[in-house]
Amino acid sequence: MRIALGSDHGGFRLKEFLKRHLEEQGHECTDCGTYDESSVDYPDFALKACLMVRDGACDRAILICSTGIGVSMAANKVRGIRCALCHDLLSAHLTRDHNDTNALALGAFIVGEKLAAAIVDEWLKTPFSNDERHKRRIGKVHEIEDRYL
Repeated sequence: MRIALGSDHGGFRLKEFLKRHLEEQGHECTDCGTYDESSVDYPDFALKACLMVRDGACDRAILICSTGIGVSMAANKVRGIRCALCHDLLSAHLTRDHNDTNALALGAFIVGEKLAAAIVDEWLKTPFSNDERHKRRIGKVHEIEDRYL
């Protein structure tokens, strides 16, 4: 799978860890930055990664800041991006199964490396259920985008 990774300075170390983890599994990672721990603005890197998904260059995006809140808010402003902030395996599973998310946000100050890797693995392996009620609800999200974005 082609995965865009983006983080701010608070998420830099976890991004680097997850990049290695994903590449060891055979995923193709595009690192959208940041590239060190110098202070930067999280929306810049969330946007770069999400545009790669929106434009088809990557299949999914993984975004990391200190809490995951900032990158998830920025990501969800991009038309076509459905980003979920996850701190546990059940949320990671259900956000794919029910919401067909194409971006995952993580908080580097909230989850450690081992849990983050498990969340990412669960999120990547879980398919969308394709259930009619979930497709209907996602359609309503797209209607909101069309009307307000």
